[in-house]
Amino acid sequence: MTTTRKDDSSSQAEQVSDTQTVSDSYKNLHKPSSEFASRDDYLEHELQIMQPKRWRPNLPFRDYRFEFEDTIPAMAGTIGKVVMVGAIAATFAAPLGLSDAFVLENVRYELLIVAIFIILFSGFILPTANLAGTHGPLIPLIPIVVAAGGHPMAFGLLIGALGLLLAISKGGSLLARLTSKGVCGGLLLYLGFIGTISQVKKLFAWAEEIEMAHIAFIVILATILLYALLEHFKKRWLAVPLSCLIGGLTAFALGAPFEFKTAPGMPNMNPMYWWGENTGWMLGLPTLESFVVVLPFAILAVAMWSPDFLGHQVFQKISYPKRTEKVQMNIDDTMLSASVRQTFGSILGGANFTSSWGTYIVPAAIAKRPIPAGAILTALFCVIAGIWGYPMDLAIWQPVLCVALIVGVFIPLLEAGMEMTREGKTTQSAAIVVFASTLVNPAFGWSLTMLLDNLGLIGCKERSSELTHMSRWIIPLFMFVLLTSVMAMVGMLPGIPALLENFRH
Repeated sequence: MTTTRKDDSSSQAEQVSDTQTVSDSYKNLHKPSSEFASRDDYLEHELQIMQPKRWRPNLPFRDYRFEFEDTIPAMAGTIGKVVMVGAIAATFAAPLGLSDAFVLENVRYELLIVAIFIILFSGFILPTANLAGTHGPLIPLIPIVVAAGGHPMAFGLLIGALGLLLAISKGGSLLARLTSKGVCGGLLLYLGFIGTISQVKKLFAWAEEIEMAHIAFIVILATILLYALLEHFKKRWLAVPLSCLIGGLTAFALGAPFEFKTAPGMPNMNPMYWWGENTGWMLGLPTLESFVVVLPFAILAVAMWSPDFLGHQVFQKISYPKRTEKVQMNIDDTMLSASVRQTFGSILGGANFTSSWGTYIVPAAIAKRPIPAGAILTALFCVIAGIWGYPMDLAIWQPVLCVALIVGVFIPLLEAGMEMTREGKTTQSAAIVVFASTLVNPAFGWSLTMLLDNLGLIGCKERSSELTHMSRWIIPLFMFVLLTSVMAMVGMLPGIPALLENFRH
């Protein structure tokens, strides 16, 4: 009987979607969850009836609704934001001789800044733009940027300007179309595998530091069992909050030290304070030379957006049901949103360098929720965390942080990569992109494998033969040469010294 009801509900959802006209509104097509055989049927129907509007107001309850499932990606995204912004601010602060107090205050400042742009773009006028998060792969480059005399404002403004050019020219979506399933699947596999290993190592390093290495083993084992049970009961979208709860409580019960240190407060909201010569960054305003120094790094940062954005969009495509193209993440809109957010954030004095917000979009895709409602909640959580202070301590505690990133981002990326490489001639391309990414980084692996794949040397030969000359080798070759040249300039190619010595001194 249950199966029949589910089939009837699914059929009903298909009929609504197939006969839907432009005049039909989300508000009229919405039905209460009680009319559906399962929660999944209701959530899928919500995705299928939404009609997001670009550059026009999208309002709660008229164009989308808030559901309990929206709190999960919002929570995961907030944890990720605190951690990633803290990492970037700390990486800049150390060589500049700035204190931990600077890092803490700038993280709070960034949480308030990002909340404004989340609501404006993803929650209001660009509902298919993913939230503008933090550029994690850029973190290893920051010490080189500082050593070269790079100014964080100049760096951020150039990233914003180059990102706007790419968004306006629709270069991001073009590169996404030129990336095959094999290349994208391999990229997801690499990112998921490397990310999972790094978080496990970090948790064990933390446990060994407090001389309780067994805690890391027990926490990870408990997380594995929990994730398997949630997978079995098809409640995987609950993985982030339950894993954080189990990880934190288990570690604390086993004697791991923890205390709340960050008291409630507000950061300095004056941009002139942050860009003063004796306050904030203590660097003053950038000069023309500052922009010249950081130009290669800015080019690399924006070029690395495409594989990052593509991975997030593909994860949505795999997780969402059919006929939900309208609500899926738009790469060009996301680039535009990220660029504007980066520009204003840098002017205001924030330490963040932006990219697509992975710790938000991956859990949101698993929960089968569109971007806007969870975006509003993420903004609210960021404001609460920044002003209240205490949630920041909990978010960066290793047993909570590591398991949240593992089950909320990296394991799902592994699963999506495996899903994409199951069919067709995709395994060759996937293997090569993993191999090349291991050699240098994911941007290098993506650009090289996209070139080889589109030329027909690996992967599906039929796909290659159907491409134009521009798509087959001109654009992929240009991207590979550009990225490799910039990496060579700044010393990112293993075993090869930086071509421009001033980036070293």
